[in-house]
Amino acid sequence: MATSATAKTEFESGQSANSYTLMTDSGDHKVHTVAGGTVYSAKSGYEASVRPNGIVTGRNLLSTHASVDTVTVAAFTAYSMGVEQDVNATTASGVRPASGKYNINSVTMTSSGTVTVVTGTDGDAFSATRGVAGGPPYIPVDDVELGQIKWSDDTSAVVASTEIFQSVGTHTERFDFPVWNVNNIGEGDAATVSAKKNAYIEFSSALSAIHTGDAYKRVYISWYSPIYAELSRTLDFVPAENSHSVTSTQYYNGTIGSTSTTLGQGSFTALMTDNVTDALVGEKNQILTIRFYPDRNKTAYILTQGTIGLSRTFPVAGQNQADVTISADTQSAEFSS
Repeated sequence: MATSATAKTEFESGQSANSYTLMTDSGDHKVHTVAGGTVYSAKSGYEASVRPNGIVTGRNLLSTHASVDTVTVAAFTAYSMGVEQDVNATTASGVRPASGKYNINSVTMTSSGTVTVVTGTDGDAFSATRGVAGGPPYIPVDDVELGQIKWSDDTSAVVASTEIFQSVGTHTERFDFPVWNVNNIGEGDAATVSAKKNAYIEFSSALSAIHTGDAYKRVYISWYSPIYAELSRTLDFVPAENSHSVTSTQYYNGTIGSTSTTLGQGSFTALMTDNVTDALVGEKNQILTIRFYPDRNKTAYILTQGTIGLSRTFPVAGQNQADVTISADTQSAEFSS
């Protein structure tokens, strides 16, 4: 009979800091991971911080200016390489096309926080394709695009508002577009793609390739890795898992059913000392990562991350103990190694 008599339960007793690091695009330009980031802590004050390159505060930053071939750039903040740049209001001047030609100028913030202009190649007409004649130019990999100026006239003049374009996702890069979700523990052996086995972030849509070399927007993350300590006397571990129920509706001469899914709490029982000074008591109501090994001598384990709840008992005779609940946002993940 298979049992878990030699099991081991570990809890997140501390956190190890990791500074902002460039994430790896899995290839679909949506799922991103980071080397060494197999689990992200979610404890209050230690949550992962995701900073895609892009504008943070300020919208429609570009406007007309009294000087020819020049736009006003309003004050803004933006992320580049994980650093928040605070940029004062300034101006930026572009380069018009040759006679009879069209071009697009991209107003950008460099990775050091300087506003500059990248001029596209002259073409016979405007194009929406990056890097081609008449199209918007590629910009350096850690620059942030603030907006574009489109010109079809070689004569210097005050920039018209109709020549300024700053639609988010097309002419302007914001850090929060597209939006993303964070999975702090990954999906383990159930992952359908390798990038989702461990912790990852996933954007709602693919990022755009607007940077030099047809490169995609870069994404940086700072996170804390859990440090685990063994809970020496535990029993009856239950992972957080989905349960399914069926309801039915009867119609004339038949019945139709529908299924609903509910995520249940994880739990285990811990035998305590005085139920007051035990390390786990100090972590109640915190979001922690629990790592459970069904056999301490083997590599397979289960990760569960959620809010720790305690129900303590102080018997007259017998061991003090706590029934521990783990209220998770996602179901537990199993790892064979």
